[in-house]
Amino acid sequence: MLPEDLVRHHTVYACVMGSRAFGLATDTSDTDRRGVFLAPTRLFWRFEKPPTHVDGPAEEQFSWELERFCELALRANPNILECLHSPLVAYADETGRELLSLRGAFLSRRAHETFTRYALGQRKKLEADVRQHGGPRWKHAMHLLRLLMSCRDLLRTGQLTIDVGAERDPLLAVKRGEVPWQEVESRMARLAAEADEAATRSPLPAEPDRARVEDFLIRVRRASALRTDPDDELVRGVVRTRPSGSADAA
Repeated sequence: MLPEDLVRHHTVYACVMGSRAFGLATDTSDTDRRGVFLAPTRLFWRFEKPPTHVDGPAEEQFSWELERFCELALRANPNILECLHSPLVAYADETGRELLSLRGAFLSRRAHETFTRYALGQRKKLEADVRQHGGPRWKHAMHLLRLLMSCRDLLRTGQLTIDVGAERDPLLAVKRGEVPWQEVESRMARLAAEADEAATRSPLPAEPDRARVEDFLIRVRRASALRTDPDDELVRGVVRTRPSGSADAA
């Protein structure tokens, strides 16, 4: 059994992320694929558990197991929350559609801390580039501005929108290095301050709806456990790995 088989046969949700989802794609942009797979419940009965994430099998593809994905989303992980709000959904089965319907349950004012902490880490890297090389990695500077805008607007409205819309041209100008670093720094500071102010009166709840998400996870795990499919290679793999007669002999 290969981890890639979980992605090939058990994906419940898949989307395109990166510049294409943000409305910042150019002719040279990659297609970043992200997804969620549901590992069959029977695989958790083994000592060796299913992977929490899988890199591949396609280029620029990365997937999370459903439980891990939900855990990270409840913590307001920026990358995970943005996956749930991609305008470019490539696939969603019944479980994936219910996951999408739960998007609001994951949102909370925790996003202020997680987005801000992530942005601070990225800004420190940009400042290190300026000191060492005389300038930042402009593409990363562009995406940091986009993230700060997204955080501010989420806190203001309670809705996460990742397409930059009318901000496309100003952001691409940053990517091309046409905006002085001092001005980019000033924008970052202003956006961070606006996010701080928005957090004080945000319509978002203080905490995500963990109980609602857990109920969803339990239901899909139970349904998977009750499902029997003799043609499922992963289930047959579990059977094949049982030492013949060893348990009964003991």
